[in-house]
Amino acid sequence: MSLQQAQGITGGVLTGGNPVFSAVGTDTRLLQPQELFVALKGPNFNGNNFVQIAEQSGAAAALVSESVTARLPLLQVADTMLALGLLGKYNRCRSKAKVLALTGSQGKTTVKEMTAAILSCSGSVLSTKGNLNNDIGVPLTLLKIAAQHQFAVIEMGANAAGEIAYTAGLAQPDIAHITNVAETHLEGFGTLEGVAKAKAEIWPSIRNGGTAVLNLDDANIPAYFNHRENVRVVTISTNSNTKADYQLRDFVDLHLFGSSFSLISPQGTTMVNVVLPGRHNACNALAAAALAMEGGATLPQVVQGLGAMKSVKGRLNMLSGLNGAVILDDTYNASPASFRAAIDVLATLPGLRIVVAGDMGELGSEKNSAHTELGAYAKAKGIQLFFGTGELCSLAVTAFGRGAVHKDNREQLALAVYPLLTADVHVLVKGSRSAGMEHVVKLLTQAQE
Repeated sequence: MSLQQAQGITGGVLTGGNPVFSAVGTDTRLLQPQELFVALKGPNFNGNNFVQIAEQSGAAAALVSESVTARLPLLQVADTMLALGLLGKYNRCRSKAKVLALTGSQGKTTVKEMTAAILSCSGSVLSTKGNLNNDIGVPLTLLKIAAQHQFAVIEMGANAAGEIAYTAGLAQPDIAHITNVAETHLEGFGTLEGVAKAKAEIWPSIRNGGTAVLNLDDANIPAYFNHRENVRVVTISTNSNTKADYQLRDFVDLHLFGSSFSLISPQGTTMVNVVLPGRHNACNALAAAALAMEGGATLPQVVQGLGAMKSVKGRLNMLSGLNGAVILDDTYNASPASFRAAIDVLATLPGLRIVVAGDMGELGSEKNSAHTELGAYAKAKGIQLFFGTGELCSLAVTAFGRGAVHKDNREQLALAVYPLLTADVHVLVKGSRSAGMEHVVKLLTQAQE
């Protein structure tokens, strides 16, 4: 794309030439030669101050919102964030790739990875990398859609109302899905109803002739879906009493080795093996199969893709701990529902079962009750020991009662768990991103690194 083309898409004032840029970047530390540097501006940062560094890194040009001094060609606009979105939308609209978009309270990254793994068996796939699922990450991902891509699987997150409407409007998906609705980011959404309404913002963005994949197991999803004549609706369910287009039956829990189930679909029925543990990941696989098959995948490709898929970092990964202990790394994030799902997996395992917990964030007025219920749930599921850190986790420790210990920081937490690590011990480590529980995992697996 040339800078002059970008001007036509975003408006603004162009100075200094009309170079062609190969890609777009917002971080000068990662910027590659011949990329367009987008100078984003926020409450705590101002990318306009880094244009000269971008120039030194070999940037082709810079998209700015302030007057800056540089030898680089510049395109000055009123708002670089909105301009970035317009560039992403433009690239998506000129692409022939089939775009699949998904959001939800839990499981969206796993479903995204599973969907991409299946579709990669039939064509070239671009998918969201890492946590690039917000108003910056989504347009950056859309800008990476290239001519060779047949599919783009786009993950969308949100902390407040309106965010999904914006990013989904840029992506204009051919197929869309909401994994589930649960008590996450309540500080921004207020209530569970607020979460449901915010996630439902994805539906109006579906292109005419596109497909909505509805999870009938979560009543909050169909409740906030508005049918459109020009959008096809397919359904998924794990409930044997619910009629759906895609169904999960005959679930077999293989514990840490994953699970298997019978997938019933419009193309027929087949047995599927999932490498990730827990029934919730079988449910994720069902959603991924539906998304991929609606995108054009076949039943054999579903089996092949899910069977070859690798575990997702920080999402119930099985790691070798000190003295032969097994560490379940589920530290990417935490909410009440996802914590319960992880505890359910731990509860099926033999030997000594330990939860090592950090605070769950962004729960608003529910934060105290959620942590109290967490401790009680772990006790009820037969977990023998519970270690917590953080102000809120003290409530979980109290609710768990005998066998629970609270520590002031992560290092003390790891030191308390060290003496218990033997070959018959399974340790679940989990907390919200703000808790940084991956540091505990590192300490408990240090000898293996």
